[in-house]
Amino acid sequence: MPKKSFFRNTKRNLLFLLKNPFTYIVVAFISLMIVLIDVVWRYEAGITMEHYGDSVWNFLIAFVAGYYDICVVTPVGRLCSFVILLSGILLFSTITGKIASIFMEIQMKKDKGLKQLKNLKGHFLICGYRDGFERILDTVLRSNPDIAPDMIVLINDTVPENIEQIKSQMRFKDIQYVSGDYSEEETLNRALIKDAARVLIIADRSKNYSQMEMDSRTVLAALTMKNLNPKLYVAAELYDSKFQKHLEMAHCDEIILTSDYEYSLLATASSGMGYSNVIRELIGDDAESGILIEDIPTSFVGKTYGELRSSITSHGVLIGLLQNTGNFYLRRRDALREAQKNPDVKKIVGNLQKVKSLKSNDPVLAPDDDFVILPHTKAIFVKGKKNGSVESV
Repeated sequence: MPKKSFFRNTKRNLLFLLKNPFTYIVVAFISLMIVLIDVVWRYEAGITMEHYGDSVWNFLIAFVAGYYDICVVTPVGRLCSFVILLSGILLFSTITGKIASIFMEIQMKKDKGLKQLKNLKGHFLICGYRDGFERILDTVLRSNPDIAPDMIVLINDTVPENIEQIKSQMRFKDIQYVSGDYSEEETLNRALIKDAARVLIIADRSKNYSQMEMDSRTVLAALTMKNLNPKLYVAAELYDSKFQKHLEMAHCDEIILTSDYEYSLLATASSGMGYSNVIRELIGDDAESGILIEDIPTSFVGKTYGELRSSITSHGVLIGLLQNTGNFYLRRRDALREAQKNPDVKKIVGNLQKVKSLKSNDPVLAPDDDFVILPHTKAIFVKGKKNGSVESV
């Protein structure tokens, strides 16, 4: 069977070559070069050439290198040598131009975000575009010092000039870019969604979308991303809180309600107590000050908040706990493993229901000292900019 397949494929390839006009052009060109070599030898024999090999050598040097190693003297020999020289220049110029155009096309596709990304794993996706996008990138880089610019991938379909302006700046030149609709699977696959670690979906204002359209696209994108990569940590921005339930059903790990923050900030500022300044300092713009989230050693799981607070050695002030952190898929996996230690079907179902019912990234501020620390919980600190570096608990 393999032999029949081999012969069948060989026959198909031969028929393709025989039907291809390019094959006849190549054969005609090679035949012409052989004729020219023979003509040069016939007219230059005994004058400038002693044997047939000299004519072949004359052809190779003229055709490949573009100059004459043997000075032919007869008119016919000179004419044939000139045709050989010109043919070599044209052929290699065409090949060089084709190679250059291929590399230029690859670079243009990369610059325009049309190229498939390669060799990326654990990268950070930022989906969407709006005015002031450079400030968002600056803040992301300052808040995530562990993420190098070349590990950040932008996905949007804004005009190319906006991306060119961003990448022209030195601090952003290594950032990767994929052009297209970030709610579509094909675009996400070009950004290697299955190997990504985190994604931030911002409300897309690259086109004249209404707020409902922006939120709908955000929900659709989150659903698609979670379907392609359940382990992906997704943070998404919404304008209208009525879409929050849809994102929670998609197991979105973090939901940012922009309008709610704006209204709350305006309301607190109206009190005349300086809340807005305090909030600005708490949010911060780096990874060393403001509100900080740190891992809790696994040895504290099952212990109380009071025990954790008494063990703090950092300069930050512990103000609470952040429960049910991390990716939903990983939390469900851990719940299954814990339940399988005691093979009780009811317990397995109960643990899974508990994981589903808990709110992702649920903050508990200033709990009682007897509050029990659950798995997937982190510590919330407040730290000023002049207090030095943060130490682990």
